[in-house]
Amino acid sequence: MRLWKKISMTFATAAALTALVALIGCSGGSNAADEKADAAAEGASEPVQLQIFAANSLSKALDEVQSLYTQNNPDVTFADTQYKASGELVEMLKAGSSADIFISASKGTMDNAVDGGFIDEGTRFDMFTNDLVMVTGESNTDIPEGLTLEEAVSGDYTICVGDESVPAGNYACQSLYTVGAYSDESGKGGEFTGAIADKVVLDTSVGNVCKHAESGDVDIAFVYSSDVYRFGGVKVLSTVPADTHKAIVYPAAITAGSENAEASKAFLDWAVSDPAALEIWQKWGFELA
Repeated sequence: MRLWKKISMTFATAAALTALVALIGCSGGSNAADEKADAAAEGASEPVQLQIFAANSLSKALDEVQSLYTQNNPDVTFADTQYKASGELVEMLKAGSSADIFISASKGTMDNAVDGGFIDEGTRFDMFTNDLVMVTGESNTDIPEGLTLEEAVSGDYTICVGDESVPAGNYACQSLYTVGAYSDESGKGGEFTGAIADKVVLDTSVGNVCKHAESGDVDIAFVYSSDVYRFGGVKVLSTVPADTHKAIVYPAAITAGSENAEASKAFLDWAVSDPAALEIWQKWGFELA
């Protein structure tokens, strides 16, 4: 009888110890799980909204690229991207407008933004190149394909170019200077001369310039080759010789005041390396620099 009691007490003690160990184990496991959950929460990406200032000519392509990026990175969204003439975007930065990324259609306007202290210069790089072309309305059969600059300024045609805030207009005026139809080599601050002195219409965006040709308001418009893809309704008469104007380069950079510099850099890196993004740029007529 005493032996049985002793055995029973031994089993009871063992069972109690086993229960205690299990309880401790459960408690420890719960703490470890909680710690893992807390760590995961701390490591989760915070939602970010990026504000981009970009040249007008990028609108269709960049909208598609941003949409694709958000699909793959749902924590990153984009505010209403500001598409305007590059010079106007610099003026907005000067006036205190906030942006994370600036993509200009010319080195000169990016230089102005850098000089104003609005750009983190270490992040600047050349993103795209483009061509300057002469276009006319799609249904216009009166102007021969292969038109030369000399023929364009003969006085037989009306012309539309962007005003001084529009890089495409600056490039066009540089080209016109080479054939004696504009008075300043820089493409800014001059006057149209010779046979086209009273035959040139200016407009505030390259998109509007393209529309003048599409509607038949003018015979010829100077726009980027990408604008032909972007707007349609026009056809290319000829590509303006590259040696008649400065190289058409689109620089990009993160702004000095950006509070989302890391996310901005990640987006720009992806935009110039992801195969699907590269297909979009190519579809809209842009080539990586």
